[in-house]
Amino acid sequence: MADALHIVSDFGFQEADRDMIRAAAGDGSKIEYVSDIAALRYALKQAHILCTFNPPADLVHIAPRLQWFQYPGAGEDSLQDRGLLRAKLPFAITTISSANAGATAEFVLGLMLSCVRHLHDMALLQQRREWAVGHAWDALRGMALEGQTLGIVGLGAIGRRVAQLARAFQMRVLGIRNRSQAGERDPDCDAVYGSDQLQKLLAESDIVLLSVPLTQQTTNLIGIRELQAMRPNAHLINIARGEVVNEPALIRALRERWIAGAALDVVAEEPLASTSPLWSLPGMLITPHLSGHTIGYAHRVALHFVDNLQRFRKQQPLRDVVDPDRGY
Repeated sequence: MADALHIVSDFGFQEADRDMIRAAAGDGSKIEYVSDIAALRYALKQAHILCTFNPPADLVHIAPRLQWFQYPGAGEDSLQDRGLLRAKLPFAITTISSANAGATAEFVLGLMLSCVRHLHDMALLQQRREWAVGHAWDALRGMALEGQTLGIVGLGAIGRRVAQLARAFQMRVLGIRNRSQAGERDPDCDAVYGSDQLQKLLAESDIVLLSVPLTQQTTNLIGIRELQAMRPNAHLINIARGEVVNEPALIRALRERWIAGAALDVVAEEPLASTSPLWSLPGMLITPHLSGHTIGYAHRVALHFVDNLQRFRKQQPLRDVVDPDRGY
């Protein structure tokens, strides 16, 4: 590692955050903030560290001195598309998955409450200036989260934070983790299953959260067989990637009332076309892929980047390192 670092970024850090990054980089370090891809490519010739949402696909070739790439998002699939998640890369790749877990988890709790208490249905009534009475009022009663079972498919940083919040609601929490062992205990879950026990988790859950990375193994993870395994009163929530759910299967499941509803913050093709049948399905709630995006997002990126920058200078392990062998 060079004592004087050359850092390149096109991320929109505020001036106060730039000051914080400058202090963490150390004396003699050079920080270049660029505004277009041509300037980014030129600056990368000398860069030791990169922070961008848009790494060039030929990054390995145009940045021969690069030692660490900080991706300012949580999902790795765009990096996979650019061929950057392969073994034996000459630089480390990190995300901000742990830094953004809290905001995303809070959004998930909002989706859960909206699903079980019909909050989105009440918002539609408000737009129409309708006060529910009689059968319409009775249909809005919903369920309490307390005592229900939440199944979390993917116990990463986001899934774990959701588990912690759900326990505060006195929910029973089940989790799936790829490398879990039989009988494994977890401080945030009542039970942890392996990936081969997905059907078991689905059958036991009132709410199922998908928070897995998009990989070859998780593409179309939820299809007809899985939806039929779920309870008739269950809700499916997806904040992972749209491709994790087989959308034609979900459309059929909601039309035929196999499950009570679904909340999708992600879909396979974004933005979702106005002609998509997903918009008008019974029990469906759609949000425009913003579960982790709040006011202050850029500052959270800066704090995470500074923490990793300090670790990098001290030659300590970085946070949220991507494993190319796993693809996340």
